[in-house]
Amino acid sequence: MTIRIGFDIGSTTIKAVVLDEHNNILYKSYERHMSQARQKALEKIVELKEYCKEPFSFAISGSGALGLCEAGDLPFVQEVFASASAIKRFYPNTDCAIELGGEDAKILFFQGSLEQRMNSSCAGGTGAFIDQMASLLNMSLEQMNEASFHYQKIYPIASRCGVFAKSDIQPLINQGVDKADLCASIFQCVVNQTITSLAQGRKIEGNILFLGGPLFFLSGLRKRFEETLNLESSQSVCPDTAIHFVALGTALCSEKEFTYDELVGKLQALVDMPMEVESSLPLFENEEDYQNFIDRHQQHDVEYGNLEHYEGKTYLGIDSGSTTTKLVLIGENHQILYQSYTSNKGNPLDVVLEDLKRIYAINPKVRIYGAYSTGYGEELMRVAFHLDGGVVETMAHYVAARFFNPQVDYILDIGGQDIKCFKIRDGHIDDIVLNEACSSGCGSFIETFAHSLGYDAKEFARLGLHSKNPVDLGTRCTVFMNSGVKQAQKNGATIEDISAGLCKSVVKNALYKVIRARNKDDIGKHIVVQGGTFQNDAILRSFEQELGYEVIRPSIAHLMGAFGAALYAKKLHRTKSAVLGPDALASFSHTSRSVACNGCTNHCSLTINTFADGTRLVAGNKCDKMIKSIEKKTELPDLYKDKMEMLEKQKQKYHHEQKILMPFVLNNYDMLPFWTKFFDCLQIEVHWSSPTTQEMYHDGQQTIPSDTACFPAKVVHGHIMQLLKEKEESIFYPCMTYNVDEHQSDNHFNCPLVAYYPENIAANMDFKDKKFYYPYITVDDPNSFAKTMQKTLEQMGFNYKRSQIKYALQQGLLERQIFHEQLVQKHLDAVNFARANAIPMVVLCGRPYHLDPLINHQIHKLLIQLGFVVLSEESVPRQQKQKVFVLNQWTYHARLYQAAKYVSENPDMELVQLVSFGCGIDAITSDEVKDILKDANKFYTQIKIDEIDNLGAARIRLRSLKEAIQEGKEN
Repeated sequence: MTIRIGFDIGSTTIKAVVLDEHNNILYKSYERHMSQARQKALEKIVELKEYCKEPFSFAISGSGALGLCEAGDLPFVQEVFASASAIKRFYPNTDCAIELGGEDAKILFFQGSLEQRMNSSCAGGTGAFIDQMASLLNMSLEQMNEASFHYQKIYPIASRCGVFAKSDIQPLINQGVDKADLCASIFQCVVNQTITSLAQGRKIEGNILFLGGPLFFLSGLRKRFEETLNLESSQSVCPDTAIHFVALGTALCSEKEFTYDELVGKLQALVDMPMEVESSLPLFENEEDYQNFIDRHQQHDVEYGNLEHYEGKTYLGIDSGSTTTKLVLIGENHQILYQSYTSNKGNPLDVVLEDLKRIYAINPKVRIYGAYSTGYGEELMRVAFHLDGGVVETMAHYVAARFFNPQVDYILDIGGQDIKCFKIRDGHIDDIVLNEACSSGCGSFIETFAHSLGYDAKEFARLGLHSKNPVDLGTRCTVFMNSGVKQAQKNGATIEDISAGLCKSVVKNALYKVIRARNKDDIGKHIVVQGGTFQNDAILRSFEQELGYEVIRPSIAHLMGAFGAALYAKKLHRTKSAVLGPDALASFSHTSRSVACNGCTNHCSLTINTFADGTRLVAGNKCDKMIKSIEKKTELPDLYKDKMEMLEKQKQKYHHEQKILMPFVLNNYDMLPFWTKFFDCLQIEVHWSSPTTQEMYHDGQQTIPSDTACFPAKVVHGHIMQLLKEKEESIFYPCMTYNVDEHQSDNHFNCPLVAYYPENIAANMDFKDKKFYYPYITVDDPNSFAKTMQKTLEQMGFNYKRSQIKYALQQGLLERQIFHEQLVQKHLDAVNFARANAIPMVVLCGRPYHLDPLINHQIHKLLIQLGFVVLSEESVPRQQKQKVFVLNQWTYHARLYQAAKYVSENPDMELVQLVSFGCGIDAITSDEVKDILKDANKFYTQIKIDEIDNLGAARIRLRSLKEAIQEGKEN
């Protein structure tokens, strides 16, 4: 009898399978190895001794096995080959296999030749991400799975990677979204990640085999796959060996024979093998060095009072953050009477409810004369508990920092998922930097990693203080860093070294990825650090080591937002607070339901929160429509709204019997007036796709070949899918290397994605009975244009002379010019209105396609809500060619530089730049725009946008801009 043993050592688990000579499974196991893969492999072989009584074959597979096999001279089977072997042996009719592991994800296509797609170092859309989400919701995986079957609404959550998705989910929790909806949305996010990032344009169809732990244990996740892929019940299979499948295939492929003693000896040698890891300087030289550090920072303490016997006025501050809720009650002399720092556990309202009840229990006669909230859950807290007001968290943190050091010129706050940095000049906030969608360099990563190793965050942090050789993990994104940590563990790094190394990397990520500091002078001299992450002494020490000088960490660094909100309440509120009293708290209740707003075509996903006294809060809206009844007010000018209305009218301007189809995407937001008039001159009507919706985007996501493209490019696939449903047979979408020459730059290129995305569409989409035409054209060369378009129109069934085409070209360019002149006039009218009514203005800069309501996430409406008149970079009157210090060869970028110069010359204007995540060219434009504004002492505000639909970070940034402008006026 020949025994074959296969191990699959993954990022988090070890799977073992023992087969007999007939491929019957004699043994199988699935266990977490807690990053001790070598030791666990040895223990497993010892456990299997009864199967190893004669020479047996043995092999190992998995992402955690290659280094182990190389060091120990053990047979390695590539995991895709192992999976494919088992699939062909046991499930030969499979067309496509989807396997999700702890940090690995792969798809195997069996139609035609075998093809595999795997994730890279990013663990987005895998089991590790789902584990994080379960922890965030304070639910077990079983509870999460069951809840997902009872959802009412799926919320759009970014599928780019786990960190992005986490940043999208947390604000939904703070809005009070039902957990069943969140669970289903998280699973849908994993599905979207698999389809867009893994399949990379290849369609998932036919008979599907689901493999791996997440798909085996989570039937709700499988259901989301089945519904999204429109699978019949007979088309999907998840075998009872799904979690052991790679190990099963490895056993099938095992050929090298061992004796028990021989294999145990090899594994024991691996466990005992000394390893070298790249390390850096220790945080502290000795215990005395550490004690001096502690003594120095204890000097920045606050006064405490006794709440039970306190009789004066009190002021309440609540900071409802991304992962924790902080509450501070202060007295008239700023003494802290009560403080609380609690994990949200998926329901921040319950946390505050218990704190308020406790305050009244300690002192039933307590007199609260002001109660303010801040943070992501600011509005929810304010409405739920009838607080007196809210303050944007940047200002709350500044007020608190100023309390400890009136000369503060730089504040760095690192929270669970947020980084906030403010430069202070002349007593007011001069510059604000916030992390956008990504939580790289934040505390939640360390907390999550500590939990994965069986430690709480505080204990894990303490271990790092005593490390002698901190692991050097560089300045990578925290998701990528996760793989680096795993590798360091495999190389023998201790928990202490890993803890210290992670702390150093968090600091470097904050400094060099978020703040993008070039040197110490970029930071400041009077620095106050705060946030729960800086309670970690190892993080603080790493920060001081990296900078080379000392900073101030208040003793209440973790409570600074709440403390600042309480100080705000004391400053602004003079009468007794309306905050709920003991009786109202005793009967407090909260329910939420999800609805779609039908007030406009945007169809915002709304969460309606209802409280015991009938008070309601509607969250998730991007405008005031359908939310509350308010007095009719004069509508503020909005050039984004105006241009979209102008384009929609232009779409309907010309009517003819002959029709062609064009997608309303990318540079067509700029060229639409040209193309409508050009084809009108040829007696052809253009039928355009509609503005992008989530449904449209998801319709096309299976055809997206790369996840590295920007979101505006990805949505093109959805537009083409919509046009494929129309009756006309010709889709026209030309490649345009050059834009129209506006004489504002050294050259007038379109960016490569804008210029050549039609090539991508042609290569990756099935047009069935439609014809797709994508000629290379340039409107600046009439002869070349006429020659190319004549040939293309002939292919489409139209015959025109070149003279007719040249005339149409001329008329199209004239129409485009007139359209721009009308836009400039609307700009001038808006400026006059703003100045007549003393209303601040924002030039919202981006690309023409940032006009798309799904792409810009209605940020222009948010600015209108905040009381700004909204202008656009395209509407700015053309000026002389702007001198810049970069290669100025892109038309859209030249408009940005012109807008920055224009804003710098107008005291009542500010600039906000929209940047699509993944746009490499914007790394140049954003720095240049910032420098132009800095020279004029203007704020620079950048907002990165992507699939992420939540405007939490954008709202904070824009409110901070408004507060900073106001603060500057007051000073």
